Amino acid sequence: MELPREFLERMKNLLGAEYGAFLASYEEPRRFGLRVNTLKISVEEFIKLVPFHLTKIPWLENGFYYEKEDDPARHPFYYAGLYYLQEPSAMTPAHILPVTPGDYVLDLCAAPGGKATALAAKLQGQGLLVANDISASRAKALLKNIEVFGTKNAFVTNAVPAKMAEQFEETFDKILVDAPCSGEGMFRKDIANARAWSLEKVASCAKIQRDITQQAVRMLRPGGWMLYSTCTFAPEENEGTIAYLLEHCPEMELVDIPWQEGFVHGGARWLNDSLQEVKGVSDLQKCVRIFPHRMGGEGHFLALLRKRGELSGIHTQVQRKGGRPSREEKVLCDFFSDVTMDWKMEQIEVRAGQVYFVPQPPHMMGKLPFLRNGLYLGEIKRGRFEPAQAFAMALRSSEYASILDFDQKDPRVRRYLSGETVEADDMSPARTKGWQLVCVNGYPLGWGKLVNGTLKNKYHPGWRMVQ
Repeated sequence: MELPREFLERMKNLLGAEYGAFLASYEEPRRFGLRVNTLKISVEEFIKLVPFHLTKIPWLENGFYYEKEDDPARHPFYYAGLYYLQEPSAMTPAHILPVTPGDYVLDLCAAPGGKATALAAKLQGQGLLVANDISASRAKALLKNIEVFGTKNAFVTNAVPAKMAEQFEETFDKILVDAPCSGEGMFRKDIANARAWSLEKVASCAKIQRDITQQAVRMLRPGGWMLYSTCTFAPEENEGTIAYLLEHCPEMELVDIPWQEGFVHGGARWLNDSLQEVKGVSDLQKCVRIFPHRMGGEGHFLALLRKRGELSGIHTQVQRKGGRPSREEKVLCDFFSDVTMDWKMEQIEVRAGQVYFVPQPPHMMGKLPFLRNGLYLGEIKRGRFEPAQAFAMALRSSEYASILDFDQKDPRVRRYLSGETVEADDMSPARTKGWQLVCVNGYPLGWGKLVNGTLKNKYHPGWRMVQ
């Protein structure tokens, strides 16, 4: 692999005696990883169910290496949202951030959704996840991944960090900033990124990161935690950004990260003289670097910080008032009489016939551009309710009155995922006609309508498997 000469010279100065091993790692094959979605399935159940060749990622309880020939992106369980395909080192930031159910969590640079879905699994449907990306197209990919994973409590926004900070002053208990960077740690994965690398790009990214992290601090509650990460080796973007943050936000302090074999301490030794004098710069050894010659993944940097003070009180929950037209309410009640998912009707909103489950207070919406506030349930059309794909993904098979459950080896599963009509006259669902929750080995894939033994396909057209 041909890498930029200037980059290699910098890495040689950075690594010293380890430079040879680092360089040799680029000749080794990439490691591929998947992360189990514990919102839907336990790790133990997952291991028993999937036909892949899995090897545990040592520092992650729900992360596994898989073999390239497994091709998990083509398996029905991928479409069921049972796992996320993610570079192994990139799983670490969300793993380290100490999220607990009930927290208000922000993923500020969230697309395409690997870290956001991991945070959602930690929340277990409680509290709130705000997942943001400034790119509208990337935010759409983010929304799809959040919906596939069955997330009910997400607010997906598309705003610049400064606008977010205006809306969410001292709102979040935990914030993840996986900052846009020069991508040095992913050169083995993406050679095009290596060709586009320059010192000017490093400097530009560092400037952006310094602004983003300061906006994130504004949104963090006193006593809250922030995890900063990049996929670059550049000191300017890593220790340099954190030193700058400590200088301009003295309320922030670095915290030790639970240690794993293969981690490397960060440090101030690569910083320029102007940052060497920053108060707290000696704590930069608490940061973590991941190098591909030391661990089974690509390059990464992590810094865990805490905002001084104590978390006070709990988040206020606003009770919604009624007022939904009675005809709409009746249509919804008719359908929801077959649903046992735990929620209250007052948390369901109808906007121009579109139906949403909104678990958090209305003030969270503010004036920010957003793609989704809560879970999209479906649409009221011609006096009937048509359930949405996202709704199916958030259900368990036990939470709907009638299901069609296919085995992973049944060829009808792939035909269904491709959008085809499926014959199901050999199946015995609770109802012989009408809406069915279509599942694979007990895990929902989407909706269909049964008519005379034939399943009319209602799988989302934009999510279909290409044969």
